[in-house]
Amino acid sequence: MTRPGNRRAAASRAARSSVVIAFPKGRLLEPTVELFARIGIRARGLTRETRKLLFDTDVDGVTVMVVRAVDVPTYVEYGAADLGVAGKDVLLEHPKEVYEPIDLGYGPCRVVWAEPVRTTGSRIGLRPAKRRVATKYPHIAERYFTQRGLPFELVKLSGAVELAPRIGLAESIVDLVSTGKTLEENQLTIVEEIVQSTARLIVNRASLKVKYRRVNEIVERVAALYQPPQTSASGRATGKERTC
Repeated sequence: MTRPGNRRAAASRAARSSVVIAFPKGRLLEPTVELFARIGIRARGLTRETRKLLFDTDVDGVTVMVVRAVDVPTYVEYGAADLGVAGKDVLLEHPKEVYEPIDLGYGPCRVVWAEPVRTTGSRIGLRPAKRRVATKYPHIAERYFTQRGLPFELVKLSGAVELAPRIGLAESIVDLVSTGKTLEENQLTIVEEIVQSTARLIVNRASLKVKYRRVNEIVERVAALYQPPQTSASGRATGKERTC
């Protein structure tokens, strides 16, 4: 008969050997699924249509969770997930105590400052007056305008930021753009690019110690897909980037 203490010890060992990976919902989900499939980690039954949040994989002891992109760093920081994938824009807007070893390169986009173009062709952004800025990225926007000594007032929105200048809610916006088509359709032009963003692999600090073998193995297998290889789970991304 197995004693309770032995059962608890076995459960503890199993917990230390299991790994949870947080995938982001939205535009980064599909390339993230493809990336991990390339290293042999395939989430069973994961499709765009499913409403499940937890998935077994083809690798024993590895589980995938699918959560809102903005929440991935929180799950990883608190250890609910050992690894995850998050956009650099999310990591800058919501700083967390996590390792960021690899710039995965996909999902490129930019956080930009944009304003309407006057009929004369001159940018409103060239005016020295205090700007009211609508944004989903208040921390990035605040750092940017403060560092440049530009007077501003922030209006935090959760969506449809491009509409704000058209209805008089704000003179400027700070938002995430990919192709810039949405800005163009709303008669907005980019004043300046604030930061470039791509998907990043992030790792829980404690997991790297407690589950070093399994976690670092995944990091190394992902790193092997990139040139030059990056093999240290505690390292920083090597790609050059502009920061706020």
